[in-house]
Amino acid sequence: MAERSTALLEQPEGRPEEAAARIPRGRGPMALAVGLVRTARPRQWIKNVLVVAAPAAAGELASRHTVGQLAVVFILFTAAASAVYLINDALDAEADRAHPVKCRRPVAAGEVPVPVAYAVGALLAAATSTAAAVLCNPLTAALLTAYVVMQLAYCVRLKHVLVVDLAVVTTGFLMRAMIGGVALSIPLSRWFLITSGFGALFMVAAKRYSEAVEMADADGATRALLTSYSTGYLRFVWQLAAGVAVLGYCLWALESGGTANGSLLPWRQLSVIAFILAVLRYAVFADRGAAGAPEEVVLRDRPLAVIGLVWLAMYGMAVVDL
Repeated sequence: MAERSTALLEQPEGRPEEAAARIPRGRGPMALAVGLVRTARPRQWIKNVLVVAAPAAAGELASRHTVGQLAVVFILFTAAASAVYLINDALDAEADRAHPVKCRRPVAAGEVPVPVAYAVGALLAAATSTAAAVLCNPLTAALLTAYVVMQLAYCVRLKHVLVVDLAVVTTGFLMRAMIGGVALSIPLSRWFLITSGFGALFMVAAKRYSEAVEMADADGATRALLTSYSTGYLRFVWQLAAGVAVLGYCLWALESGGTANGSLLPWRQLSVIAFILAVLRYAVFADRGAAGAPEEVVLRDRPLAVIGLVWLAMYGMAVVDL
């Protein structure tokens, strides 16, 4: 694989046909299937666990129907996100072939033909919306369709528009957090939307800030607009977003005056402490420019994991007491 990447990088400029001629082709249906799965980014599917956020916040995870419906929603959102990845890689195939890392993507490497990526992506997108309307409700289908359209607009144009690119990525995470509630017809609290939305913006801006810090002394950037943002601006965005997320959570927690349903402790209010500690701990990595991979920060930092578990326990008690 390293030799293939080196060969691609050594092709003279202005001779794309020679580079294309060196791209290895798939060897059969199995190779094509594996390439399609790799293009769908299985490592990113973990993000779709956010579909349980709204039902969990409302304390609606106890029934089999809820769990089954959320499993369906998880699969549907994963299919929608995979459709976007397939079409995105088809759109960017030529540019990816000139990139030292992205040239290994199955579409850029020729393992998945561009027309096949387009066709499978389009079929997945259409099937996802139809299945959501049948298995869930029309509003869920509309939300999934809006997600796909928004992400495709991002791939084609919006990723080149300052600030809008941050808003689109953030909205994608917010849609994940909303869709479980939409599918189960659970009303979404304004505090849930504020905290989830600005919490997502906090992590997105911190990720971009970390990437900007890492690329400060490099010749290029991994994202189209990364060099257009100053590190000072991205720092301001993630700090602002963290502050609003904390404020939204505090307002939710203080909406109730004290203990509820005979509970010995005000778990709702106490959970604020763990939530703020988790934000502050994550901000340490953001400030260092080490939050470029949020999932690694969350999973590999033991103190943050412990704080997260404590918060989860307190939040669970608060929800039970509602």
